[in-house]
Amino acid sequence: MPDNRNLILAVIASVLILLGFNYFIDAPRQRARQEAAATAAATAPATPGSSSANAPAAAADPVALNAVGPDVPMERPAALALSPRLDIESARLHGSIALKGGRVDDVTLRDYRETTDPASPEIKLLSPLGSMTPYFAEFGWVAPAGSTVKLPDADTLWSGSGKLTEKTPVTLTWDNGQGVVFTRVIALDENYMFTIEDKIANNTGAPLALFPRALVARVEMPATEGLFILHEGPIGILNGKLEEHDYKSMKEEAVPPATTKGGWIGITDKYWLSAIVPDQSAEVTAKFAHARYGDRDRFEVNYTGGALDVAAGASCTVTHRLFAGAKIVDLLQSYRDKLGIERFEYAVDFGWFFFLTKPIFVILDQLYRLVGNFGVAILILTLVIKGLFYPLASKSYRAMNKMKDAQPEMQRIREQFADDKARQQQELMALYKREKINPLAGCLPIVIQIPVFFSLYKVLYVTIEMRHAPFFGWIQDLSAPDPTHILNLFGLIPWDPPGFLALGVWPILMGISMFLQQRMNPAPPDPIQQRIFMFMPIIFTFFLASFPAGLVIYWTWNNLLSIAQQWVIRRQTPAPVAVAATGAAPAAKTLPGRSGSPTGGRPPGKR
Repeated sequence: MPDNRNLILAVIASVLILLGFNYFIDAPRQRARQEAAATAAATAPATPGSSSANAPAAAADPVALNAVGPDVPMERPAALALSPRLDIESARLHGSIALKGGRVDDVTLRDYRETTDPASPEIKLLSPLGSMTPYFAEFGWVAPAGSTVKLPDADTLWSGSGKLTEKTPVTLTWDNGQGVVFTRVIALDENYMFTIEDKIANNTGAPLALFPRALVARVEMPATEGLFILHEGPIGILNGKLEEHDYKSMKEEAVPPATTKGGWIGITDKYWLSAIVPDQSAEVTAKFAHARYGDRDRFEVNYTGGALDVAAGASCTVTHRLFAGAKIVDLLQSYRDKLGIERFEYAVDFGWFFFLTKPIFVILDQLYRLVGNFGVAILILTLVIKGLFYPLASKSYRAMNKMKDAQPEMQRIREQFADDKARQQQELMALYKREKINPLAGCLPIVIQIPVFFSLYKVLYVTIEMRHAPFFGWIQDLSAPDPTHILNLFGLIPWDPPGFLALGVWPILMGISMFLQQRMNPAPPDPIQQRIFMFMPIIFTFFLASFPAGLVIYWTWNNLLSIAQQWVIRRQTPAPVAVAATGAAPAAKTLPGRSGSPTGGRPPGKR
């Protein structure tokens, strides 16, 4: 069975498996979780208005004050000017902290730019209220229902000075005028992790109970890739399980809160993450929330801790952490190990086949460290995979040769029993058994490689390590399609063709390699199938033109290695023998272009 035919069948089978898994296993599991959460929410006692001293007030829901900023959004610099600020300057970040509200709302990533052009703007992750797309982290306290204590809110103006760096934290203070002093110390490590220590000094003559709280909020639904292989939106690890919610579903249906110990909660983009992390030993109530304010949406993730009792004249401190940066796999894993943040690396969407996707990423990453080029690492990985699968490829090609030898007899059986399909299948099965032919043997290597193909696609698509990773020549981003276009003569004509007509150099090379590989395979006996498979290289050339360049390079290189493998295997394969009619002994024949004994010195019918 030809490799290309096997590939198509394997792709179809893989898609059916993925769809079947989603429909029969994952979807029912999601519905069961939602029903259980809804039941728990319906049976839980209502928090607002409770008479318990340990129940937070309704203010624990999304903050109504300045929830989405001014009615008329403004440009980012003007929005930043609405509050006095303390600068952030580190090796990987710069921005500022708003003293109004005491929030982290201005973070820019030094190491990443919007395009491959070194002069393009840096990635702006967090933006202040008042801007076009506010995105920020906020920390504070919630009072029990009925409490009259004055707490810092979104409009509170904190006092503070200095600059936040890796070595110098900053301190914010605010006195509520009732004998309670709030102090916030913000520190930053050498990467993207902020540590926020909120302290209460109770200088009143009565005990005080408050609930610590943290949130990440985003105003307006961001543009997303919109592909099923990638999650973008609210995400978290609650009770040891991954929770993912997309923006659209949150607008349509409320997500009930969950009580959890440890874990984290945040909002993820394809490459960036903003996440808040509670004390991993404390129990908190986490929530994914959406609210509509006028014509603007606000998406929020938050958690509220248990009540902290502060005696008169005493103080207490609670610690939050905020991650605001790039989803670098090694970095997330280091935070998991050093800070005990449960499954923090799950922020990178390795998908259902993480047991294969992540090892492929690890291998590519290690190869990159050796050769300094992810494209070369992909070539080496492909070579290793082909080497591992060489025994199967050899068996597959020999199986295809057997099928080719048996084609005349198979055609004779089909013609002889054209009107008796049951007898036809019986005779074909007898032929397979007599000649030791396995019709599916040719599919096995391709079926095994399909998960590798999908996993590599996933790695190229979701990991920031591949973003803007150059290969050679015009390929400056392995995670993006080949930027050249045949319709403008690969850049010689000053015209940008429509995206759906994009056809670069590497997709064309892939199509040529696929055509050459197809020519080495036995042709299908059916003329219609022959014409269909003749067009497959053209179809796949256009189909893969919009895929990441790294994947097209992998496929092209894989085709070339397959051609080389088939040539070697063909040289090693003895001359085949003809398959005689049913019930007759096999008759020997010599293939054109081969010399020597018709059977290569072996008894007729033996392989």
